[in-house]
Amino acid sequence: MKYAGRGTARIAPPDSLRFDYAGPLGLGSGAAVVIGDSVLWADPAKNFRSLVPAIPMLWAAFGMVRPPAMDAAVFGAQLQDSGAAGGAGGAGGRRIIWRFAQPEDTLDYVVTDSAGHESMLEAEWRQRGKMVARSRSRFDVPTSRPASARIDFPEGEGRFELTIVAIDTAQVFPPAVWRSRR
Repeated sequence: MKYAGRGTARIAPPDSLRFDYAGPLGLGSGAAVVIGDSVLWADPAKNFRSLVPAIPMLWAAFGMVRPPAMDAAVFGAQLQDSGAAGGAGGAGGRRIIWRFAQPEDTLDYVVTDSAGHESMLEAEWRQRGKMVARSRSRFDVPTSRPASARIDFPEGEGRFELTIVAIDTAQVFPPAVWRSRR
C-alpha cells in the first residue's frame, strides 16, 4: 500500500521534536513528541511506530546526527574528492564519515558536501548485523537546509519519504506544543 499526506515537524535543537501528520482525507492522523532517541508520547502510538519505526533515521531525515550512546565506540574519517573520478558532477568535495558501534547496534553516517552542488546526509542502522533502515537526506545548496529525505526499511519493504516545503526559524515554541493531544 502507498499513502501520502502532510505533516509538520517542530524541532527544538538539540534533542526535541514534535511531529504531526495526517494521511489523505485526514485518515491516519497522529502526533508524537520525540526527545533524543525516545518517544515521549505518540497518539496513536501504534500508528506512529508503524510510520516511523526507526527514530535515529527520523532525525537523520531532518538532517541531524544525534550524539552517540555513552557506551558506543566512535570512529570517523574525512575524505577529500579531487573531482577527477566521479563525485557530484566531477566538481570535487568532501565526505565525512562517522560510525557509532555498540554491541547490538551500529549507526553509520556519511555527509557529502560536493563543492556547491548537491549535499546530503546518508545514514544506515544495523542491529545484530542486520539492516534495519537506511536514509538519504538531500540539502538545498544555497541554504544548506534539508530539502527532501527518504528512509527505506528493507525488512518490511517499506519506505518513508518527505519533502520539506517551508522552514520557519521561530526560536520559541509555546509549552502546549510538547503536550499530548488528549
